[in-house]
Amino acid sequence: MQLAFVLVEPKVPENVGAAARALCTMGFGELWLVNSDLHTRPEAHWLAHGSDHILDNARIFPDLASVRNSVDLLMGTSAKPRHHRQDWLAPSDLRDVVLAGKGESVANAALVFGREDRGLANEELALCDLLTGIPMKVSYPSLNLAQSVMLYAWELSGLSTAAADPVNSDPGRLGALRSRLEQLLPTLDAPAGGKLSQWVFQRLPLLQERDIGFVHTLCGNIERRLKRD
Repeated sequence: MQLAFVLVEPKVPENVGAAARALCTMGFGELWLVNSDLHTRPEAHWLAHGSDHILDNARIFPDLASVRNSVDLLMGTSAKPRHHRQDWLAPSDLRDVVLAGKGESVANAALVFGREDRGLANEELALCDLLTGIPMKVSYPSLNLAQSVMLYAWELSGLSTAAADPVNSDPGRLGALRSRLEQLLPTLDAPAGGKLSQWVFQRLPLLQERDIGFVHTLCGNIERRLKRD
């Protein structure tokens, strides 16, 4: 699994440079930016300290929807759970979900960090497969962007080793299953936005590789039955 760290419209170039340094320290190399060129600023390189190659190779996306279309698993950071979401995970729990049991069903994933002053917008959080946040004893002062990136990079550092291994079979099966269910559920009286669909898609990222295969088989059986009817 390849894991990218995504910064959405960062405001401070020094934060981008410090985030690149954090990723390099923990063995990661994929830094993606949404609607930003701060990685090119001298101030970002001042704090990169040996991580300039990460800034130089950063990928730029116009919006988070473009990132969504580029990965199988999209994880968004949020300071608190959202009232209609039941999938808010602490970093250590996120590590267990991402690292344990996914096998080759997820070829690439992205962890998204919002703006320093206001985080991710509700419509951006809605694009994410699951949400994660850092439990804190006090709400203020909060961690800054680079500190948050460092904490997650440390928690997920096992992925930086696993990422060196090539993906040999059926990459992106989780992403394919999501697309399949988006087409299938409305035909089963489970429209997008309904409670059943919300429940399915909130729990989909928690499935292990074997479970994902079973659900693919179930979808195939339902699709064949619908064609006969």
